[in-house]
Amino acid sequence: MKAQTLLLSPTATPLLRLPGPTKRREVQVFSSWPLTDRIRQHWRVNWKSHLGTVVLAAVVLISVQTWQTRDVPGGPAPDFVLTLVQPDGTSTQSTLHAWRARHPGQPVALHFWADWCPICRTEENSISRLTTDWPVLTVAMQSGPAVDVARVMRQRQLPWNTTVDERGTVMHRYGFKGVPAFVVIDAHGRLRTPSMGYTTEIGMRLRLWWASLTSLLDSQGMAVAG
Repeated sequence: MKAQTLLLSPTATPLLRLPGPTKRREVQVFSSWPLTDRIRQHWRVNWKSHLGTVVLAAVVLISVQTWQTRDVPGGPAPDFVLTLVQPDGTSTQSTLHAWRARHPGQPVALHFWADWCPICRTEENSISRLTTDWPVLTVAMQSGPAVDVARVMRQRQLPWNTTVDERGTVMHRYGFKGVPAFVVIDAHGRLRTPSMGYTTEIGMRLRLWWASLTSLLDSQGMAVAG
């Protein structure tokens, strides 16, 4: 039998499939490589199949989100009366339009949640961090009157701007079928990038950043046109 060369370099792609005992030696050499080298080798050989999996997962996720938010209206965000909850359990009346006026030129976010929703609990820290950088109005859906909502917020130490949606009418007006839900209102008052179900913090931030960027581009385009 002719002698066959075994590739020992961990960065080289084996070109020969050696028969018999020699093939076993090739597998043993590959398994002895450091973990990072094995991962790199695996991705080098199988990157096309992994890319296809990622693309398929992204398509499925976008399709699901599109279907879940199919009833969210396009265009201007519907205005509604706010029952803003105070830390002591009292409440004040306002409107979404008036609340947005406190943040001129900025996109704002609406976060729909409920005290009995387990997925909403997993988003609480993300929302709390988000409120330090962006205007966020949370909507407590079917979570009781203002006193109950204020108590939950004190217990969970949630420093949020919150309005009470005791019967879920605001949520349904915005076209959402469940909680949690998240939607951005851009600087021109238009609804952007709605999502329902768990949303990552980076996903929320990217939605607000994108709304800020597109609003700025729209404003510059209108200025040039004028």
